[in-house]
Order: sequence, then C-alpha cells, then structure tokens
Amino acid sequence: MTEQTLWQAGDYVLDLQRPHIMGIVNVTPDSFSDGGHHADTRSALLHAEQLLYQGASILDIGGESTRPGSPAVPLEEELARVLPVVKAATAYKVPLSVDTYKPEVMQAVLDAGASIINDIWALRWRSGPDGLDGEQVVARHPSCGVCLMHMHRDPQSMQVQPMQGSLLDTVQEVRAFLEQRSHVLRSLGVTKDRIVLDPGIGFGKTVPQNLALLAHQRELMRGGHAVLAGWSRKSSLGAVLEALPPGVMDVSYKSDLLAHERSLASVSAHVLAVERGARIVRVHDVAATRQALAVWEAMHRTES
Repeated sequence: MTEQTLWQAGDYVLDLQRPHIMGIVNVTPDSFSDGGHHADTRSALLHAEQLLYQGASILDIGGESTRPGSPAVPLEEELARVLPVVKAATAYKVPLSVDTYKPEVMQAVLDAGASIINDIWALRWRSGPDGLDGEQVVARHPSCGVCLMHMHRDPQSMQVQPMQGSLLDTVQEVRAFLEQRSHVLRSLGVTKDRIVLDPGIGFGKTVPQNLALLAHQRELMRGGHAVLAGWSRKSSLGAVLEALPPGVMDVSYKSDLLAHERSLASVSAHVLAVERGARIVRVHDVAATRQALAVWEAMHRTES
C-alpha cells in the first residue's frame, strides 16, 4: 500500500515526508496535565503563540478534558471555550485542529476557520436520533482534515475495564477498527489524503498494550494512512518510570509522579513513534520535542 505523503487540512496541505508537531492548547480547567493554565481566551492564545515560536506547525485546541473518568462538558460551555480561541487563532495562518467529539462543535469550529477535526470517538458520536453526526459534518466539508482515534468504551469507563486479549490481538483490533472507520468516511466521499489515524494511547488500554501499539505501530499504516502519535505525559509513561530501580544517589520515582515530570519520557516515546512511521506527534513539550526530532532528522539526512 502506498504511504500517505500529504495531509489535506482545509486550506493547508501538510508534507508528511517529515514529522509535524501538533501543540496542545487545552482551554479547560481540568485536563490531566495542564488544566486551568490556559482556561481563558487570552492565556490560551498566549500559550498558542509560544508553541508556534517553539516549533509547532499545527495547534490542537480542546475545550473538554477526556482524561479517564472525566465528566462530559455541556455543548454550550464547550463552544464558549473553544470558539473565541479558534476565531482569534486563524490570524496565525497555521492549521488549527479542534479536539472534540460533538458534531455541533465540529460544524461551528469549521465555520470559524478550523482546518482539522481531531475526534476521540472517530466520528461515531450522535447528537440524538435526528441530530447531526460527525461523519456528515466532515463529509460535507470540502477539504478539512480529520484524525480518527481508537478508544475502548468511553472516558468514564475506559480504564476501569480496559481492552482484553493478547498484545497482538490489541494491535490487530485497533488496526481493524481504524481501517473500518476510514472506510466509512471514504464511502461518504472523504478523500484518503484527508484522514490520519491515532491508536489512542491511554484510551482503554493497559500499559503493555500501549507499548505494544508503539512497537507494532507500522501495522496501523498497512492501509496507507499516516499515524498521529499522542504519548504526551501519559500515565503509561509514569508507570514505566515508577518501575525504575533507585539510582546511584538512591533517587527513585514516586508513585504520585506528576504529569509534567514525564516530559523527557514523552519526548523519547514520540521519537520512537516517529522512527516507527508516525508523522504527526501531539505534544505539550514542543521545544524539547523539536530538538529531539531535529537530531532524528539530521541523522536520517546522512543516510541519503
């Protein structure tokens, strides 16, 4: 299968022959890593500018936390959080992604100038029996990009009852799900170059299952789609660090390791993901990730 080399994202066409950094802008009071830090429009925009300065080429704006156990946010509240940021951020002239599963939010942000819909539900959410659905919203748009993610169950229960089966079963189940969701969209007229796939690290998987998805990530690309990797500060990385034995100075990681203390592990995971074919990495730590990927790219230039 031919590898995806371009991602059509609204008015933007991203060259996927090199990795892109998607900087996270959480306009929320309760996200697991930086909730409350950028919860108003002004601070969110200042943060977005900083991420672009550090090397992000895409911004991902979200108005609802989807951490394990997180409560749903009412539609009007999510719109009030994200719409002002999207409208103002169009001035930056970069692709704007919005992290949402609600079709009404998708429609509103695309109308406001967003380029990409990033959906943890892979466009399966329905707003009532006669309401909008995400498939319709994306299919009716002439060119927006979309990221389809795998999630087992829902944010309230996904880590209470994670996926079952062997590690390879997990990889194959995630691949089959994402390929099926891509097929549905393409049957509605969405071209293949508008779609990228996200294995959903931490969304209903155990630590070994998440690591297996990283190790076998190229399996997810067999259908010809690019992969977006989202390892940033995830609890699986905390579990890996907490299992380390004490060092020579008798320093060990505590079980309550904070999310921002997983930054170096996040950078390492994203470089490993890029090495295994990912072409978009969704990160909090843009500057450190950009430095690491610069080394990766420099090494590969010497091979050509």
